[in-house]
Amino acid sequence: MGDPCTESNSMAESDSKPPSASKNGKGEGGSGHSFFTWFMVLALLGVWTSVAVVWFELVDYDDVLARAKEFRYNISEVLQGKLGAYDADGDGDFDVEDAKVLLGLKEKPAILVERRAEPDSLVEEPEAEPEPEVVEEMIQPSHAEEAAWPFPDPVEEEPVVLEEVEPEGEEEPVEDEAAPEIEISEEQVEEAQVDWESELEGEPEVAEAEESAPAEEDEDDSLSEDAGENQDTASVPEGDDDVYGSQSMDVESEIQAAVPLPELVEEDSDSEDHTEDAIDTVGEIVEEAVPEETEEELDHEELLEVDQGDEPTREDENPQEAEEEPAPAEDQPVEKVLVTAEAAQEQKPKEKVKKKKKPKLLNKFDKTIKAEIDAAEKLRKKGKVEEALRAFESLVQRYPQSPRSRYGKAQSEDDLAEKVRSNEVLLKAINTYREVAELPDPPADLVKTTLKRRAERQQFLGRMRGALATLEWLVQLFPEDISLKNDLGVGFLLMGDNKNAKRVYEEVLAVAPNDGFAKVHYGFILKSDNMIAESIPFLREGLQTGDPGTDDGRFYFHLGDALQRVGDSSAYEWYELGHQRGHFASVWQRSLYNVDGLKAQPWWTPRETTYTDLVKALEKNWKTIRDEALSVMDPGRGLFVPEDENLREKGQWGQFTLWQQGKKVEKSCRSVPKTCALLERYPEATGCKRGQIKYSVMQPGTHVWPHTGPTNCRLRMHLGLVIPANGCQIRCTNQTRAWEEGKVLIFDDSFEHEVWQDASSYRLIFIVDVWHPELTQYQRQTLSPI
Repeated sequence: MGDPCTESNSMAESDSKPPSASKNGKGEGGSGHSFFTWFMVLALLGVWTSVAVVWFELVDYDDVLARAKEFRYNISEVLQGKLGAYDADGDGDFDVEDAKVLLGLKEKPAILVERRAEPDSLVEEPEAEPEPEVVEEMIQPSHAEEAAWPFPDPVEEEPVVLEEVEPEGEEEPVEDEAAPEIEISEEQVEEAQVDWESELEGEPEVAEAEESAPAEEDEDDSLSEDAGENQDTASVPEGDDDVYGSQSMDVESEIQAAVPLPELVEEDSDSEDHTEDAIDTVGEIVEEAVPEETEEELDHEELLEVDQGDEPTREDENPQEAEEEPAPAEDQPVEKVLVTAEAAQEQKPKEKVKKKKKPKLLNKFDKTIKAEIDAAEKLRKKGKVEEALRAFESLVQRYPQSPRSRYGKAQSEDDLAEKVRSNEVLLKAINTYREVAELPDPPADLVKTTLKRRAERQQFLGRMRGALATLEWLVQLFPEDISLKNDLGVGFLLMGDNKNAKRVYEEVLAVAPNDGFAKVHYGFILKSDNMIAESIPFLREGLQTGDPGTDDGRFYFHLGDALQRVGDSSAYEWYELGHQRGHFASVWQRSLYNVDGLKAQPWWTPRETTYTDLVKALEKNWKTIRDEALSVMDPGRGLFVPEDENLREKGQWGQFTLWQQGKKVEKSCRSVPKTCALLERYPEATGCKRGQIKYSVMQPGTHVWPHTGPTNCRLRMHLGLVIPANGCQIRCTNQTRAWEEGKVLIFDDSFEHEVWQDASSYRLIFIVDVWHPELTQYQRQTLSPI
């Protein structure tokens, strides 16, 4: 098609000339009119087409214009270097290859290295503009992202990117042209950057999530199982054993993230076989769970078991896991210290687990019926004692050779006896415990646990000889177990057989000279035999070991008493330590069988005791009481017996008892009928199960060591009958007083007191113990006698 201007000029010239005819007689201007006609037709057709498109809304022009505008903005941003800041491969734009380079997944191209050698003139030309600041803000998150990944040399990319971006700012015309639209374009670029950064950050997050997901699932499952166990054992009293420490939850969570629990543990947390497998494969995570199971098992005799060979396996695996963990960077010494502290903290529970393993209670046959045993055991733990007993009885009938089933039956009978307060049912349990040990193939740990429990229940019933026989049986079965020999020594002491107890502890100390339990008991025996000085080192060293069973108020009591008798002032230091440990109410008040909250003071007045009627009766009838005492003091009749509690340093001290532990001594009262008839009107004295009523005669030259009574539940009255003029006095705490004939002194003998008789003749008093006035009637009826 020709030029429109040329064509219009030619048409004007043709209009000014007359038309010429062709050879055939037709005009020659038809072709020009024909071209113009077609041109007009096409133009009109285009116009009407455009009108039709707009009129009928065949095309969304707003959308088309918006897309074109957005495309122009994006081009403008690229020209301004906004997205070019992330151009890491030097191709002038940002694409997938640039992301790979930034993430360290791909080597930087050689062109970037070459650009480092370019002149600095390109960097110096542009003036300070907002673009470089924006670029730096953009780059900082990317480098922070790179620092989180352990790829080499991530920091070197920063100066290279800056050199590439700054020359882009030279295109001033493009920058000026897009200036009115920069605000909108920056928002879009920031949104694009956030999307891109979230995509990059999403990769490591997904990776971490995939790694931690199994651990989180296992942790949730283990927590739910633990919760189930706690619900099962809610009605069973918890044990008091604290050998295993918490561990740091932070350390535990880190270990769980690094070593997810296997599915085998999730299936059955109570499973004995599964636990063994878990210990072989998991290591530290199972070790941290072991203390709770061990503590619960020792108290409730659960079903779980651990082979002795598993312990070295766990100790060998843990150092390997520590070696596999990535070492911290050299420029992060704090992390090294934390790791070392965590390792040291984890080592403590390992040592505790090594000292105290879970007993193995199932033999091979019991493992085949473990599901049935578990079901019955869960009933017992839930406190459904009768149902548990029926379930275990059914198991014993079907599997008479099953030691664990019979042990469960004994436990259920034991629990039922406690529930219904029946000695008859407890005797059945004691007999069933014996049957367990007599079966042909019981595990050694089950036999040990069973017989120890049997001895404890026999002692509870007061069957000391039977308990001693059970303990001797245990020592014969397990001669290398020092703790069983220690228990045997206690059994002899409970029988009053100090000689055999001493022999047992000598045998223990011969093979275990540092055994604290044996030392304190051996020292106690020596002191009872009046070997005061010899007992001190054993008592002191035994207490200093801190071994289980040594932190007992009786040993602090006797060590301090021994030190006092040899004139060692450190006695009160041990009394103070005993007070701090909670064994004594104070340094002065050192009784061991106490009721908390009772008023404590060394000296009392009759009005304070509320027993004024008794005091008046004693003082009014003191001569009658004295005369009856003098009638029975004839040495030929032998009614006064020497004091036998080893309280005298020297001298002679005799006693004649009328009531003991709330029980009347009929034979003695027949010798002093008026005195006993008088006292029977005052139940606060005759009914005092933790006291005595007796005459006390002390010859000249007698000294009674500083000592305390056994309980704070009583007060002691002294009625003076025959009192020399000088030389007789009594000290309670730091106050010293003297007796008077016909007068009553009242003091609390749970406080330290001491007596001197330095007169020229004997001293005779009447001792009456009464209940502490603040004890309720129920307490007076239910307290055990002393």
